[in-house]
Amino acid sequence: MLIETTPISQGIAHRLEQLILDGDYKPGQKIPSERQLTEKLGVSRSLVREALKELHGRGMIKTQHGKGSFVSDILPVVADESVLMHLFQDHSRTLYDLLEVREQLEGQAAKLAAERGTEKDFYQITKAIEALEKSDALVNAKLDHAFHRAIAEASHNPVLIHVLNSLKGLTLQSVQVTLNNLGHRDHIKQQIDKHHRQIYNAILGRQPQWAMKAATAHVFHVRTSLQEIDKAEHGIIRTVDEDPH
Repeated sequence: MLIETTPISQGIAHRLEQLILDGDYKPGQKIPSERQLTEKLGVSRSLVREALKELHGRGMIKTQHGKGSFVSDILPVVADESVLMHLFQDHSRTLYDLLEVREQLEGQAAKLAAERGTEKDFYQITKAIEALEKSDALVNAKLDHAFHRAIAEASHNPVLIHVLNSLKGLTLQSVQVTLNNLGHRDHIKQQIDKHHRQIYNAILGRQPQWAMKAATAHVFHVRTSLQEIDKAEHGIIRTVDEDPH
């Protein structure tokens, strides 16, 4: 009687997929070289090569000639020419719809980060908020986005990470629109800065409910402030000067 066994390379491929799911290798991140994986996993280089070939065939990783292999986006990133991006650029309604979604997703990300974040995650979040607080308020969209992205990565929920990553272009543009309209209004900017610190303190203090409450309140405050200005001033600044990529 023949007993079918799973090829060792498939087992290695499964282990690498698990590392991606666990957040060790994040969307767009370069994975270690064949030599490094050989040492890490304790198997031959030929088996590692076969495992990588299998992951490439499944679309889990993509190879750039001369640069190495990178983790693929599980969900497609919203492209500049997409219908959703067109709606975002031409209709304020889509901006507010996006902020409603961010309110829920980022609240959950903050909660999970407080529960699951590692010391390495907390170090990255600390670096992000320190860079944000030292920057010019009107030109820090990328640093603001980096702070929220560090929190998402600390959630160690790959589906949540990939959903937020698929929206990164839209999210970064929404941050820039926020800064264009709110960054020069001191009372609103001070509240935004306060929210960032509250989120940070709750996560590092491992207070998941407070982290979720602070993150949700932060995006809600941004959304309602923009809506009030939109109504009172018959429109908001929609021009986005910063490259979202």
